Amino acid sequence: MNLRQIEVFHAIMVTGSVTAAARMLNVTQPAVSTILKHCESQLKMSLFVRTGGRLQPTREAEVLFRGVSDIFEKLDSLNRTAKDLVGGQLGTLSLAGSFPVANGILASAVASFLLKRPGVKVVLQSMNTPQVVSSVLNREVEIGVAYEQIVNPELETELLVRTQLACVIPPDHPLAKKESVMVTDLVDYPIITYQPQSLFRTYLDPILKEGGVFENIAIQVSLSMTGILLAKAGAGVALVEPYVLAAMDKSALAARPLNPGIEIRTLLLKNRSAPQSLIMSAFIEHLKSVALEPYN
Repeated sequence: MNLRQIEVFHAIMVTGSVTAAARMLNVTQPAVSTILKHCESQLKMSLFVRTGGRLQPTREAEVLFRGVSDIFEKLDSLNRTAKDLVGGQLGTLSLAGSFPVANGILASAVASFLLKRPGVKVVLQSMNTPQVVSSVLNREVEIGVAYEQIVNPELETELLVRTQLACVIPPDHPLAKKESVMVTDLVDYPIITYQPQSLFRTYLDPILKEGGVFENIAIQVSLSMTGILLAKAGAGVALVEPYVLAAMDKSALAARPLNPGIEIRTLLLKNRSAPQSLIMSAFIEHLKSVALEPYN
């Protein structure tokens, strides 16, 4: 039996007549009769007998119908899956982000995105920026999010959000009363910030030196989270990027922009030659809305 014969056989079994089957399939009655005749000839057995003006399925037809019903249940399931994929309710998100971004804005965006899409699966990897770039280029992930500078002809880059380095402190800290923290305001406090090899130290060190507080650097860390937790414990003022705060209890911490500001440009990375799934397109739009206010 070919697919068209199976479809006609199923329609006749469900409706009980050739006429009703034709209406169900939106074809003519002679077309249904012809397909049924060819099917019975191919199978070398009768599927229906006419009794009292109605078609009655043979015992063989009833046995076949059990298998055909299974096929149509799978087709219905496939159609529902297709509708869910088109509607952004199913699929897999494969993402990579630089450590602070993955643990902050990406994690927050994934969590809120899945609230209305419980059928979506997610693979979220945290790594350094060169690893993010490599993963996108090798199609190990569909998108990446990382800091500039990134220049590669095989990558499509889009500015996701601009933020600034922030001063992270407990909410009862004297500096928390300020809308922004001048570098010279740090003169009486130990500073927690990144290790010298960090990209941000390239911009931060001249400002700290000019403000006369460079020697106040007391603790150097590799991850923003480490600096934030140290600040929360009262070890000093953490000068870090703010993304991780999006996934933390803000009542336990305060973040104030540093003045002069050090801008952070975060980029969305895509492989130019890789197709983009529907579910990823929906997630990117959601991520952009979440990225507007990474911390307050």
